[in-house]
Amino acid sequence: MREGTHFARSTAARAWSGDHVGTSRRGDRLASLVAIAALAISAAGIFEHSSENGAVDEVARAEAEEKQRLALPTREWMVGAYGGAQYTYPSEVRLAKPGSHDLTVDSVGWDGEPFVDPIYYGVRIVRWLEGGRTGAMLDFTHSKALAQLGEQATFRGTLSGKPPPAAAKLGDVFRRLEFSHGHNMLTLNGLLRLSSIGPRLSPYVGIGLGVNLPHTEVQLVGDRGRTYEYQYTGPVVQAVLGIELRIPRMSYFLEYKFSLASYSAPLSGVDGSWLPLDLYRQVRRWLSGEPPPGGYLDTRLTSHQVIGGLGVRFGANP
Repeated sequence: MREGTHFARSTAARAWSGDHVGTSRRGDRLASLVAIAALAISAAGIFEHSSENGAVDEVARAEAEEKQRLALPTREWMVGAYGGAQYTYPSEVRLAKPGSHDLTVDSVGWDGEPFVDPIYYGVRIVRWLEGGRTGAMLDFTHSKALAQLGEQATFRGTLSGKPPPAAAKLGDVFRRLEFSHGHNMLTLNGLLRLSSIGPRLSPYVGIGLGVNLPHTEVQLVGDRGRTYEYQYTGPVVQAVLGIELRIPRMSYFLEYKFSLASYSAPLSGVDGSWLPLDLYRQVRRWLSGEPPPGGYLDTRLTSHQVIGGLGVRFGANP
């Protein structure tokens, strides 16, 4: 009887122990599931936050790319080159040499030949200031001015101490009269951008002052010597009106230029070589006080010019 009772108690104890262990294990599993669920929710939140940040970054990136695509004006540099054509008005030409020449030629016509070697070309450096509204431009233009020697001209004054013919072909007096390796102008210009026509089209205006550095080529009929060198001959003023098509990092521009160049060319009778060397010799002659042996040739070249070019922009500050 006692053995049966003991057996029953032992069996009940083992059963209670088994149930307790099972309940504990189920509790551990439930806790694990709760922890896993919490981690999943947290991870989902982090992922969602990361996705939101990624979306914001993507929008910012798209906006930046759009600004770059539209290429809005800003503070920046541009280096450009261009070609074009010009028309130069007829002008009065005066040849003066004390004791020999005091000759005035009325209305000398000039050819530009912009597409004949050496062709019309130019280069420039532009600096736009903060906001891209105002700027400055260093501009070098190489054009040509060749006197129309086959045309009739009217002469006044004296030539080699004698009266010239009242009317004759210009080529009967001048063997050469041209600035064909350059009616060269170097100017510093102020620029102003006007209201944009569209997201990429920016009109602008400018005005500048500079120097003439032509290659003077002058020779009278019957003279053995000639003046054939680069020279400084006087000041020039320039006005520009243009429109710029901006694409990322580059610009196309179309421009009208007006220039007014005063010439006082010393007739040195020298065959020159290279622009810096020719200018150095000219300065030495100035400092020595030596007058040019052929006197001076004076005129004023007034030109309309139409140009088109391409520039590369860098150093932008959006």
